Amino acid sequence: MIDPRLPLPDDDARAHSDRVAAHVRDAIESEGGFITFARYMDLVLYAPGLGYYVAGARKLGDAGDFVTAPELTPLFGAALARQLDAMLATTNAREIIELGAGSGELASSVLAAVLETNALPLRYAILEPSPELRSRQQATLEALSARSGARIEWIDRLPETIDGVVVMNEVLDAIAPNIVARRDGMWFERGVTQRDGQFAWAERPLADGTLLALARVRFPDDGDYLSEVNPAAEALVATIAKRVREGGVLIVDYGFPAREYYHPQRESGTLVGHYRHRVHDDPFLWPGLSDLTSHVDFTAIARAGERAGLSVAGFATQASFLLGCGILDRLREVGAPASVDYLRASAAVQKLLSPAEMGELFKVLLLARGDVPWLALQDDAHRL
Repeated sequence: MIDPRLPLPDDDARAHSDRVAAHVRDAIESEGGFITFARYMDLVLYAPGLGYYVAGARKLGDAGDFVTAPELTPLFGAALARQLDAMLATTNAREIIELGAGSGELASSVLAAVLETNALPLRYAILEPSPELRSRQQATLEALSARSGARIEWIDRLPETIDGVVVMNEVLDAIAPNIVARRDGMWFERGVTQRDGQFAWAERPLADGTLLALARVRFPDDGDYLSEVNPAAEALVATIAKRVREGGVLIVDYGFPAREYYHPQRESGTLVGHYRHRVHDDPFLWPGLSDLTSHVDFTAIARAGERAGLSVAGFATQASFLLGCGILDRLREVGAPASVDYLRASAAVQKLLSPAEMGELFKVLLLARGDVPWLALQDDAHRL
């Protein structure tokens, strides 16, 4: 049953969703009537020409399904720029590579901030799989590039060698996880099948030894339990880490350290959908129109980076990180406290910092090669 609080898609959107659903049904049939949830999520988010992130529907902003921190205020990027600049000072190439750059607002605000100090990176490269978002990024950054002379490029794959900083803002939560369940001491992988023309959950005995080993270590010791395990996200971070010769990786996302992620009371995982600024719990709702995400296991991500040769230079809540990077100083520069611009910026900063909003749920993890400065008010690496 569809939540009545959700707005209904129009006819064109429904037609697109029907095409996505047909594509998924073909995959289920060709794979014997069952696909893993990771396969399902990959299809509905990234299938060429169809998936949520590669088709043309607007995703970010008031007309989309969600708003990220850079869209709330350029002060987020301005604060982030202080940490990036401190890291780039330890490298020769001064290169920034942003994965999944959204609307381009983060790149714009970061570059505008470093331009003030004449500390532009030699290159700002964006790896973006979505044609629609790449087009928005180019439109957003065109004027800044012309005015500043910043070297902004779009790339189709990671460089073999990275001398600088890789930025990942709300990227890992969109990487499809596997869902594992333990019932009566037996292990299963959750997937998707079809019943009466509708997508439905299904489970099969867990045969993947890697998933089983990860779940055994991470899940609570006793009782029935279901949660995500995301080796694909860990593999991505490891791949990037191996290519970093100087600098590091800065990750901003929502999630928890492992002992909070796999808390006994969080027995149904963290998977949610986002549609028109509403959160829902039905991953089969309007495939191709709804974003699907799961929280990040920051312990697993940190360990993946360490195994690939980087070290944890810092870990903190978003609030601690932004405060340490001087976001309140930037806010005071916006204008008089009673001005419209200041009040608007203040409301956005409040959302970024508030424990009831993004301040505590969002975390920042810095993985680095060698010693780099960590600007957050505190370092919570002991929680990992």
